[in-house]
Amino acid sequence: MDPRIDPRLGIVGGNGWIGGALARRLVASGLPPERLTLSCRGTPPDWLPGATWTHDNQALTDTSDVVVLSVRPPDWSAITLAAPSKLVISVMAGIPLADIAERTGTDRVVRALPNAAADVGASYTPWCATPAVTKADRATVRRLVDACGTGDEVPREADIDYLTGHSGTGPAYPALLATALIRDAVARGIAADVARRAAVGILIGTGRLFEKTGEDPADTVAAFVDYRGVTAAAILAMRAAGFDTVVAAGLAAALEKSATLHPAKETP
Repeated sequence: MDPRIDPRLGIVGGNGWIGGALARRLVASGLPPERLTLSCRGTPPDWLPGATWTHDNQALTDTSDVVVLSVRPPDWSAITLAAPSKLVISVMAGIPLADIAERTGTDRVVRALPNAAADVGASYTPWCATPAVTKADRATVRRLVDACGTGDEVPREADIDYLTGHSGTGPAYPALLATALIRDAVARGIAADVARRAAVGILIGTGRLFEKTGEDPADTVAAFVDYRGVTAAAILAMRAAGFDTVVAAGLAAALEKSATLHPAKETP
């Protein structure tokens, strides 16, 4: 990052899972830690020397050019801060742009959705913005996204709501698949440590392969099916057993859950 244009950036919830990952990745990408202010509820940690820690979210906001909201959705209703005319970036699942704008007093609001892989610079982060977000604001968001991995601006807030249970889950679904592979292998007499290395190796190798080739996963599946070998037999059996249907059901459940994360407003 160019130190002449580095913003002063505040992260509300900077000691949390995603907030901490964002801070570490931004510093690793070149943002001086002195440009960071982070809030936390407990004793300030010592893992980011040079950054400023505070318990006062308003003080953080007042001294920052850009404010990142990184708190658990159920805790959002207890957060009070005014950020008029500032760029506010939310990484909270399920909290609408309009609610964030109303409660922070700014119309420059972005919802971004990094996942846990941000900690290793491998998150896919979709994001969307209100109409008032400027070209310069978008450049700032892209810097944050690029520090954590890759991402896209999407046109609809509904896309963010859906992707909360999709890319927002990060390693959860591959880990679920790996768990099933490990359990089956162990049930058939494979040593647990061997089964685990084999399953994890599949995930790591697949990610690296797609990263290198850029191949469409659907084309990879089709190639194996067309070969009509051992892998094709497994793929066809999984699909016949309802693999695609089960995945769709899981994503539908995640979308439904995402809609419940926004705290209901009190009735006057």
